[in-house]
Amino acid sequence: MTADTLMPEAPSTEAATTPMAPAPPSEAVPDKAPRKSAGRKTKTLELTLTVTGTADGEWRAELKQGTTFLARDLAVAAAAVSRAARELHDDLSTPIDAVIEEARVQQAAKVAALEAELEAARRTLADLD
Repeated sequence: MTADTLMPEAPSTEAATTPMAPAPPSEAVPDKAPRKSAGRKTKTLELTLTVTGTADGEWRAELKQGTTFLARDLAVAAAAVSRAARELHDDLSTPIDAVIEEARVQQAAKVAALEAELEAARRTLADLD
């Protein structure tokens, strides 16, 4: 064995000085879909939307991402709460609609009581004339 056979062949200087052939156009090479590795989990985004309603039918909303509030104390219409719940899932809309209906019934009773009180006050006022 000689030293020439053990040494790797030196790179050709000709290859370094010749210009490279132009790359084929991108349309000629079909794009391959990226592969998902089996052990990789999809990153999840957690947002917490809290909607709070009162017996008077007033609704408020707040939105949090982690511990950071993105929106706080926003007034929301009861109809918008009902529509949003309906869009999300029936299991959400059914109890929310029941709460909204109960608030509606309570408000109607309150209006009826106030109308009766107003009518009584008008009669009293008419008797004083």
